[in-house]
Amino acid sequence: MQLKNKILKMLEEAKAASRALASVSTKNKNKALLAMAKALLRDSRYISLRNARDVSLARKNGLSKAMIDRLTLTDERIKDMADGLKTVASLKDPVGGVIRQWKRPNGLLIKKVRVPIGVVGIIYESRPNVTSDCAGLCLKSGNACVLRGGSESINSNRAIHEVITKGLGNFGIPKAAISMIDTTDRKAVEILLQAPEYVDLVIPRGGEGLIKHVAETSRIPVIKHYKGVCHLYVDKFADLKKAIDIAFNAKVQKPGVCNAIETLLVHKAVASKFLPQVVRSLEDADVELRGCAKTKKILRGIKSATEKDWYEEYLDLILAIKIVDSADEAIDFINKYGSGHSDAIVTKNKKVANVFLSRVDSACVYLNSSTRFTDGYQFGFGAEIGISTDKIHARGPMALEELCTYKYVVLGSGQIRQ
Repeated sequence: MQLKNKILKMLEEAKAASRALASVSTKNKNKALLAMAKALLRDSRYISLRNARDVSLARKNGLSKAMIDRLTLTDERIKDMADGLKTVASLKDPVGGVIRQWKRPNGLLIKKVRVPIGVVGIIYESRPNVTSDCAGLCLKSGNACVLRGGSESINSNRAIHEVITKGLGNFGIPKAAISMIDTTDRKAVEILLQAPEYVDLVIPRGGEGLIKHVAETSRIPVIKHYKGVCHLYVDKFADLKKAIDIAFNAKVQKPGVCNAIETLLVHKAVASKFLPQVVRSLEDADVELRGCAKTKKILRGIKSATEKDWYEEYLDLILAIKIVDSADEAIDFINKYGSGHSDAIVTKNKKVANVFLSRVDSACVYLNSSTRFTDGYQFGFGAEIGISTDKIHARGPMALEELCTYKYVVLGSGQIRQ
């Protein structure tokens, strides 16, 4: 009962803070964001020491190398967090923006105007930089946020939250505008998910189990930031040199993230030439390969890929490979086994490219490029709340505009309906 009262009080204060944010100017929001960025750099040693505790526990608990990499905050990553806040400060404030306006024959002027969603609950795992990114985006878009990170990053999240909220009052922003559930008790999440009177939207980021649980349990609307089973298809008309570089980058550059590829699809016409070349670089990077029967005839000695592998988000240096007979087969395969996140094709054929880009039903589709660019920062959004694999109301990197809804403002001069 004590925990429930504590959480509900926090949510009530966040709701009040969301209303107070409506009167905070863009200038003050930007000043607050810049102060938050400065605080991260100033207190980076404090954050690093708290993060070291989490990393040490993660190693003791046997977390994978990829998961430990996601958890670790280097000086460079803390600087990236600060830079993200600075970029968000430099972006146009979406609140109050007129999406569309028109005048009716009776003289009424109707405006469709962007407004904040209200209170956004964000439930996430592993990556402590999410604390800073989400806080900054919610603040700029006029939303209060309630953050709940995973137990594996609890010390890091507490430190970041403490540092970035210390001076909010200097800019007329209630501290409750950026709230954190800092207990590892899972009951806290259940309490949040059952409080639609205080929370307007829930965004889960993490493993499949977490997201399914939130979606099935929540009484609040949920935008799912689901797993990233991403694909790269190398077409028979591909530039194979580019394809090798793209495949290597999309798998190896940072394997423990949702926009890294998990499956490589290769057209049968180029498989015997392409696969031995790309495998040399992948194996040098210690990538474990799993292939279909046709792939194993070319790459002898690799593991067999099972049906389960086609659905798998490895988040590790593991890659499944399948040879396909056509671009149509590749597209059907992606739509069946993919998670609707990010998928790419390498080809010089415009017709094939256009068919792939139009028929693959994913949030982000790429031509001759790595899937690793599915990222709010890379898209020019400053940061992101996450990558939505839902279709309503936001899809792909979810940033400032996606953290707004809209209302209609109707201006009259005495009109009455006849």
